[in-house]
Amino acid sequence: MQLRFMRRSKIHRATVTSADLNDVGSIAINEDLMRRTDIISGDKVSVWNVTNGERIETDAVPGSSGAGETVVNGAAAPKLHDKDIAIIVAFTLTDEPVTPKMVSVDDRNAFLEDLADNRKG
Repeated sequence: MQLRFMRRSKIHRATVTSADLNDVGSIAINEDLMRRTDIISGDKVSVWNVTNGERIETDAVPGSSGAGETVVNGAAAPKLHDKDIAIIVAFTLTDEPVTPKMVSVDDRNAFLEDLADNRKG
């Protein structure tokens, strides 16, 4: 059996609402978006900063439902700043095909639409 890391979840173009270097860590994501993309508290996520090209890995924690917050905490805070645009992705290790749950959001991190992976090959 061959296991592969496959994309399971994606939040496309989230806006960072704050960064707190003195917090213990993690990225706080709007609880509604976490539910919609099947990201759970403690999931390892990759965060790709579209604004400056930085990439980090951390764990996700739920932010306030409906608040539209995306808060970067701890050591990742210098890599992502208020108003930066980011892509947040969770992966799974599997030997089966995965249909990822992917969404795009507006500049206030409100759900816009479900995304389909239409790329070929």
